[in-house]
Amino acid sequence: MSKQKTQPSMIGRMLRHLAGTHAVARRAFPSATLKAIQAGIGEGEKQHRAQVRMIVETSLSLGAVWRGESSRQRAHELFSRYRIWDTEENCGVLVYVNLADHKVEIVADRGVSRVVTRQQWQDVCRAMTAGYAHGAYHESTLQALEQLHVLLAGAMPRDSGDTAGANELSDKPLIL
Repeated sequence: MSKQKTQPSMIGRMLRHLAGTHAVARRAFPSATLKAIQAGIGEGEKQHRAQVRMIVETSLSLGAVWRGESSRQRAHELFSRYRIWDTEENCGVLVYVNLADHKVEIVADRGVSRVVTRQQWQDVCRAMTAGYAHGAYHESTLQALEQLHVLLAGAMPRDSGDTAGANELSDKPLIL
């Protein structure tokens, strides 16, 4: 019985990932949206000590889908590959969007994980995916990033004397 449920869902997932092209990502995240996200990350980081990086991935390789790699596993892989963990205060935060799986994952380094709960991250992810379900990628992303920055400002406020802070990770969203 479980194989009957597994096979169609695996086939469906494979088809979604096969259909995932860069054109899909560009429709969801056109240049103006990417620029607004970059500005939003830059402005938001002025409120807290965390370093935020956003990666949007259209689809996984068929091999990864066949192996059953989850969006969460992929987010952890990218967190490592792009050295988001490599910040002075261990305060890197990855916002990972997988368009084919309709998933948003947040992976935070240990400096941030100590002060932000899993439930708080899930609230930010739900804000994004709820809007994405209606095609509102621009608005949902910016609203969720604002929510994320408020959360981080409460957990890791910038010191009053620190007006600039080091920007250790690129604010520019990455499309894979």
